[in-house]
Amino acid sequence: MPILWRGSVRLFYEVHGTGDGRTPVLLTHGYSASSQMWQPNLTALAAGRRLITWDIRGHGRSDSPEDPALYSEELSVGDMSALLDAEGIHRAVVAGLSLGGYLSLAFHLRYPERVAALMLFDTGPGFRRDDAREEWNRRVERIAAGFDVQGPDALLDRPEVAEAQHSSPAGLARAARGIMAQHGSHVIDSLPRIGVPTLVLVGADDRPFLAASEYMAAKIPGARRVVISDAGHAANVDQPEAFNRAVLDFLEAT
Repeated sequence: MPILWRGSVRLFYEVHGTGDGRTPVLLTHGYSASSQMWQPNLTALAAGRRLITWDIRGHGRSDSPEDPALYSEELSVGDMSALLDAEGIHRAVVAGLSLGGYLSLAFHLRYPERVAALMLFDTGPGFRRDDAREEWNRRVERIAAGFDVQGPDALLDRPEVAEAQHSSPAGLARAARGIMAQHGSHVIDSLPRIGVPTLVLVGADDRPFLAASEYMAAKIPGARRVVISDAGHAANVDQPEAFNRAVLDFLEAT
């Protein structure tokens, strides 16, 4: 079980596949899920390619530090860079679902030279308007408060979180406030400057993110948009065969 220490915070990650010279893939899960959400996809996507999955701090088998200052977008992006370093990888296909997709965009903004391609699943680029961002952050605070009060009972009954085994509901609350809350328009403003092949994938029934996927596909030069039928927010779990096929088709073309 590989472990990466980031200061006092221990991060859990796994490496799947051995690769044959193809660009490795770094997969980041969504909020309140864990690396376990990629189980339906590992065999297909790791065939002939190294695939790295990991648990964001506060999630799964990674540490849930008590200090709220140890949770942020910046630290999470740094975690992603450190994971690549630990495996001797300079450039990767950077991919994620929901919060993981947003962090993938933030990673590209911070480390564009380390990104060979982007894959953005059921996610959005944040908000340009202050009022929209404030409304998002109020929602984030309600989610965090739910974990404060209800503990693990606050976990939503969604397929991508079904296999997650979190060490601390308080860690999920701190991760919401520190990582999922947004504090500027830097990520959404960066979309037109993305110069790598990009896949934008969304479940047809993931209504909150359909418009976001259209927006990203329109703003990112040359982006490919795929809509998976009969799939919700966790398109990779709801329709794994269609998801795997779309991802592999994109990877073969890049």
